[in-house]
Amino acid sequence: MFEKMKGSDASFKKMIYFIVFAMFWLKMTFIQGGIFTLDIENTNQAAILAFNPLSSIFFLFGLGILIAGRRGLLSAYILGSILLYVNVLFYREYNDFITIPMLGQVANLAGLGGSITNILSATDVFLFVDVLAATFLLIYLKPSRFQRFIPKRKEGLILAIIAVPLFLINLAWAQTERTELLTRAFDRNLLVKNIGLVDYHIYDVVLQGQTEMKKTFADSNELVPALNYLNEKKVKPNPDMTGVAEGKNVIILSLESTQTFVVDNELHGQELTPYFNDLKEEGAYFTNFYHQVKQGRTSDSEFMLDNSLYGLNRGAAFFTHSGNEYEATPEVIGEKGYTTTNMHANDKTFWNRNVMYDSLGYDEYYSKEDYEVTEEKSYGWGYLDEYFFSDSLDKMEELEQPFYNKMITLTNHYPFTLPEDKKLIEEGETSSGTLNRFFQTIRYQDEALKQFVEEFKKSDLYDDTLLIIYGDHFGISENHQKAMGEYLGKDINSYEQFQLQRVPLLILGEGIEPSKYDTVGGQIDLRPTIMNLLGVEDENPVQFGHDLFSEERKDMIITRDGDFASEEYVGVKESCFDRGTGEEVEGHACSEGFEQAEEELALSDSIVYGDLLRYLNETEMLEEDK
Repeated sequence: MFEKMKGSDASFKKMIYFIVFAMFWLKMTFIQGGIFTLDIENTNQAAILAFNPLSSIFFLFGLGILIAGRRGLLSAYILGSILLYVNVLFYREYNDFITIPMLGQVANLAGLGGSITNILSATDVFLFVDVLAATFLLIYLKPSRFQRFIPKRKEGLILAIIAVPLFLINLAWAQTERTELLTRAFDRNLLVKNIGLVDYHIYDVVLQGQTEMKKTFADSNELVPALNYLNEKKVKPNPDMTGVAEGKNVIILSLESTQTFVVDNELHGQELTPYFNDLKEEGAYFTNFYHQVKQGRTSDSEFMLDNSLYGLNRGAAFFTHSGNEYEATPEVIGEKGYTTTNMHANDKTFWNRNVMYDSLGYDEYYSKEDYEVTEEKSYGWGYLDEYFFSDSLDKMEELEQPFYNKMITLTNHYPFTLPEDKKLIEEGETSSGTLNRFFQTIRYQDEALKQFVEEFKKSDLYDDTLLIIYGDHFGISENHQKAMGEYLGKDINSYEQFQLQRVPLLILGEGIEPSKYDTVGGQIDLRPTIMNLLGVEDENPVQFGHDLFSEERKDMIITRDGDFASEEYVGVKESCFDRGTGEEVEGHACSEGFEQAEEELALSDSIVYGDLLRYLNETEMLEEDK
């Protein structure tokens, strides 16, 4: 067949190049346009998406040929296919793309278990059919029947060089749709849509190199802009709430994957969270409280809780910056006589907690090895919540008081599975199995919460403790918008998806009047709120949050994606909505909010990447000299 098409060596070689390149281009185009949700809005964006694989293909294959000829080309094809597929799996669960820092978190994969099997699909095998075809063309094409394909190393160099102008053309073209594209490293969907997945990963390597250099070359002067900004934005805490919980214990209960939409909502005529629905009437309940996590998920929420700094856009600070110097809540109140502890019945190395908790100043970490975890008491991700709550309450009763203790639940975790005897409600009937199961684990979690709080109320701790319950991050990603729309009975657009990022926040304790608060806030605000309630003078000026009870606070929450919600507006991916009605309004109404989001995230990143808190005392001395 091939001999009839072209007889000469040159034409045969061109044909092989064309077939191999075309197969990989078709694969990238299908994955980027058919599997990833990249929101193609017009024909120009569609054309850019079709064009952007070319530079990465030329570079990847040219490099392979340059290094090892024909076998190098095949190796490049296989490695490229693996890279694409790993991103497909990652995107299915996280609606995001892998970054270099995330690769350093492979230790977490050991705990994924059922999660991985649930994101695999039998049809994934078709994503590798082309690899078999490429292997046949490049390796098993017999010279006795066909002309052997022998690429030359210099051809590989030429191909790699051609990749450069192709990328520059791609970039210039993409910037007709979005100026200053490469400055928006926080929006990985935007980058992949415009420069392609492989080129995005190359750019990510460049960003990682820049990140590593920031700490090395940082100095105290870099902290000054952040201090000036925070001083300008500073608000006075609510004086009526100052010290209402002074000297009391603090229990912070982090509910896994819990979103506000389940509160006061039903399935099959039954309440999803009947106990929490009643419990929230006993304390301060915040209806517009948002999670602000990114790739670090639960660890990001912990990072914001204790530092009032934003988590990172790439990877998790718990892994990448566990060696930084922090002035975290446990360290500060530990100096005031508090015992500071964590309780989480997972492996102590998960999210690098055993290292990071030391950096944050915790006295003790009760991990899986400190609980009587048996097969009968475990399912899915591990120790069932009801047993975790019971054992943890026993441990807290033995702690030296006052204590500051954080508890992190496990059961309501993707893929949201339960043993049959723990299912207290029938599955949902939406088009998403994930959402249908989520309803059952949420209902179970609520029942376990009831068991814990009612036992807690009977204990000697109750009268002397401030109990804070909050959701750590979303459980249902935007990949399930259709199913969410079916359940909620409305279309899930950008505004509605943003509103689904609300998580519950309830504060209970003596001195906390039962009330519902509509103030817009987020996890970044937890530390200053807690510190004011305890009456602890927090001398660390590097905090981006504000007391949620403050009458002076300007309602504002910024997500790690650079989106925001204010008292009036919600800004999502450059679109602007009226926060009250959800109606889209003129974009300029959100300009100030987007600008603040970009500035605030950049300043927080500079602090973490540069480890700038190590210069805090030095900077304060310079300010005093002035």
